[in-house]
Amino acid sequence: MRVVIVTESFPPDVNGVAHCALQTARHLVRRGHTPLVIAPAVADPAADADAPCAVVRVPSLPLPGYPQVRVALPSRRVAAAIAAHRADLVHLAGPFVLGVRGMTAAARLGIPAVAVYQTDLAGYARTYVGTGEGAAWRRLRAVHGAADRTLAPSSAAARDLEAHGIGRVRLWGRGVDTVRFHPERRDPALRRELAPDGELLVGYVGRLAPEKRVDLLAGACALPGVRVVVVGDGPSAPALRAVLPGARFLGRRTGPDLARIFASLDVFAHTGPYETFCQTVQEAMASGVPVVAPAAGGPLDLVDHGRTGLLVPPDDPDALREAVAALAAAPETRAAYGPAGRAAVEGRTWEALGDELIGHYLEVLRERTAVAA
Repeated sequence: MRVVIVTESFPPDVNGVAHCALQTARHLVRRGHTPLVIAPAVADPAADADAPCAVVRVPSLPLPGYPQVRVALPSRRVAAAIAAHRADLVHLAGPFVLGVRGMTAAARLGIPAVAVYQTDLAGYARTYVGTGEGAAWRRLRAVHGAADRTLAPSSAAARDLEAHGIGRVRLWGRGVDTVRFHPERRDPALRRELAPDGELLVGYVGRLAPEKRVDLLAGACALPGVRVVVVGDGPSAPALRAVLPGARFLGRRTGPDLARIFASLDVFAHTGPYETFCQTVQEAMASGVPVVAPAAGGPLDLVDHGRTGLLVPPDDPDALREAVAALAAAPETRAAYGPAGRAAVEGRTWEALGDELIGHYLEVLRERTAVAA
C-alpha cells in the first residue's frame, strides 16, 4: 500500500502523536508498504535525516506561550504531496489543523481516510481558555465524520467520540517497546544518586503543562521517606519547581536513558485527567513499575486497580497522596503489582499493534471497493 500519514506532530517533537506517527511509518516500511509523512516544519533542517521514509514539511508557527508545539499554516503542499505519492489511503494522526487539510484533500481525490483520535482537545480548551469545548468538538466532528473510519485509543475515548455524534469508531490502542522498557534496566547507581538516603522513588514522566496537573504531586513530596522525580519539560516547569519542594527535575530524557529511569522507580504516578491513552503508564508497566493514575480516560483500560496499580479520582491531591503512601507502606504489594503490570503489556508490541492497524486499512479499502461496485 501507498499510505500518506498526515500528522500534527512528528519527531524531533516528543509527544504521543509524534511517537505514534513515527512507529506507524516504521512498521509500514518493515511490512513492505510505502509511507509518506506530512508534518509541520520544525527549526532543525536535519530533523528528518533518520526518518524511516520521506517527510514533507509544511510551514508552521510556534504556539503562543508554548513554543515546543508548532501549528501548521495553510498550504497547498498537503494536497500536492498526497496526489504525487499516488496514495491508496490517507492516515490522519490526531487531526485538527493539518489533518483537516489532509481530510479535504483525500475527499477531493477520492482516497479513503482513517482518522486516529489521540488528543482530548476539548479538555485542553477547558484547561487553557475555560471555554471552547463546543467549538473543539464541532471541528473534531467535521474531520472525523468525513473519515471512513475513526480509531480510538481507549474505551473512554470511543465513548466520548460516540457521545458527540462521531460514528464508524473502532478501538486501536498503542504499542510499547517491551525490549527497551524492561525491569532489567533498573540501575542501583542511579537510585543512589536520586535517593541517597534510600527513599522510595516516585516518578512522573511527560510534558510539564497545565493540563497534566503535575502540581498534584505536592502531597507526595511531603511524605516522609519519599522522593519525587519529574522527567520532562514544558511551560509549567518553573512553577512546578516552586510547588514541588524536594522533587528532582531531570528535564527531557529519551531512549535508553529514559528506560533506565523508568525501571529505577518504585512507583510511577501519572496526574493528568485528559489522556486518551497514556503511553507513559504503559511504559512504566513494561518496566515492571506499579502505577498510580487517575480513573479517567486511557488509564481506565491500562491499569487493573488492585492488581497492576491504583486508580484514584481525577484532580484529587489527597487521593493521590494516599495512594502513594499506601504503596510506600506495602513493599509486598509493589512487588506483586510490578510483574503483573509487565505481564499485562508484554503482548502489546508495536509490531502487533502495527499489524492491527494495517488490518483496519485493508478493511477500509475493501469497504470502499464494495461501495464502488
